[in-house]
This record gives sequence, C-alpha cells and structure tokens, in this order.
Amino acid sequence: MTLDELARTNPVLAGAAGVWDGTYRHFDADCRLVDEHAVRLICRVADPALAPYLAVQTNLYTWADGRHEARTFEGVLRDGRMWFDNRLIRGWSGDLEWDQTRRTHLVNWVRTDDADLQFYEMINLSPCGRYKNRVWQWYRDGRLDRRTLVDEVLVDRDWRPYDRPEYTAHLRAARDS
Repeated sequence: MTLDELARTNPVLAGAAGVWDGTYRHFDADCRLVDEHAVRLICRVADPALAPYLAVQTNLYTWADGRHEARTFEGVLRDGRMWFDNRLIRGWSGDLEWDQTRRTHLVNWVRTDDADLQFYEMINLSPCGRYKNRVWQWYRDGRLDRRTLVDEVLVDRDWRPYDRPEYTAHLRAARDS
C-alpha cells in the first residue's frame, strides 16, 4: 500500500509520516505533573523496505537531566486498523471514520510487561497537518492511573535523513532469520 492509498482510508495515520518534535507531560490521577520530557518521533509509513509492517515509529525521549531512551513500535494494517503485537505493546489504532473532519485517530493497547495497565489515546491532527496533539488515559485495574498530554510539531515529512540503522535492527534481524 502506498502513502497516497493509505491517505484515502486512514488520513491521520498517513499524516503522521515524517519527523515530529514534541513534549510529553505525564500527570497522576489527581492532575499533578509527575514527569515531563522532550520527544522526537520518526514515523515511517508505507515504506516497502519495512514490509510486512505498514508503520514503524521510533520514539526518542530526552529528559532535562540528560537521560535518553529509544523505543520502536511496528504495526500491520488489517481490517482498516493498525495492529501492534511486539515486545512492548499489544493493541490497535485507527482513524475515527465518523469524525467528519477526518483528523482524529484512536489507540488502545496494553503493555506486554504489565497487562493490568490499559491505555487509551486520542490523536488529533491539525487542519494544516503540521501539528499533532494527543491525550492518553491510563487505567490500572479499571481505575484512572494517569494522563499524558503530548504536543508535537512536524519537523520534516522525509524521515530518512533522521533515521539510524539501530532503531530498526530488531526488525531486520527477525525478518532475516
């Protein structure tokens, strides 16, 4: 599937392609800020070199104290949704078809290392496509555990100059074995 084909059925997912810079703000259930850090997202969408995955996203987190972390998530498109089942998460995401603006995307997953923590996210893409805003709600054992607010701005639609082989090495290793 090409990016143009995906844009007809999942415009928010297609619109996520590229490099995004932003800030994550994590709040506890009482709305107290418990963590804040920068993020760079490298979102590879509809790249034949990543088959069988339709989307592969690397999140590069940076904290003010100098800590860094990188996480990569890969998904396959099936029945109009992106499905994730990897070493970090298991779940789905998809554009909200009955949103007439075609700018809302929903996500639901659980952490593979903590199945009691359920995650729901709403992503909104701005009309110009240069800004994304996300709201996460985390539930533990059916109760609100925390919320996360994410604000992002598009840096570049072409993710290739920002990519590094180590971000997706585990995918190539699995494919080549």
